[in-house]
Amino acid sequence: MTSTDRPLTTPDDQPRADLLELVGAIEPWDDQERTHLKTATQWIAGGAPVYRVRKPDVPAMHLVSYFVVLDDSRGQLLLVAHRKAGLWLPAGGHVEPDEDPWAAVVRECREELGIQAVASPITGEHPLFLTVTRTRGQNVHTDVSLWYLLNADADTITSYDQGEFDTIRWLTDEQVLQEPKELLDPHMHRFVRKLQHARTRHAHLRRPHGDS
Repeated sequence: MTSTDRPLTTPDDQPRADLLELVGAIEPWDDQERTHLKTATQWIAGGAPVYRVRKPDVPAMHLVSYFVVLDDSRGQLLLVAHRKAGLWLPAGGHVEPDEDPWAAVVRECREELGIQAVASPITGEHPLFLTVTRTRGQNVHTDVSLWYLLNADADTITSYDQGEFDTIRWLTDEQVLQEPKELLDPHMHRFVRKLQHARTRHAHLRRPHGDS
């Protein structure tokens, strides 16, 4: 085989390039997210395996899609009591090999909450936030989590995956911020503050020109 006959890409190149583009489009909220974005970018670009291939921790660092469901009419977001983590978290799950992270959101939303994923107009089908988190307990590993926003009427969520979650709660932004950090995903308070900023900016951009 000559050099001109060799394939210019491998099957893994495009998903990896897409991930780099997705991560690169996230605007960091603070220094911690800036550091996490740099870590994630180096991890993806470095050629390491990024998808979990065996439960619970192979490879030891892998990709997760979180989705925070918002009911705008109530001004509330959904948190789930995750059985294994022992924490209140957004819903979500691991991204399958070569699966687009948004496709993972669509799949997990249907499996865990029984509803169709509807992207928030604030973000569309793109993540708002990224975190790199070392899990606790047995089989410690690192989750690189993309946080997406969905819109849903709370009344449409009539069931949930009871194998994964003990229960679910709808909380306002302020109620989440009043929850002790140790009961939540360790980055939940930071996410809510970034969400508040994103909502304000989105509302401002939607105002007709000339409005004060």
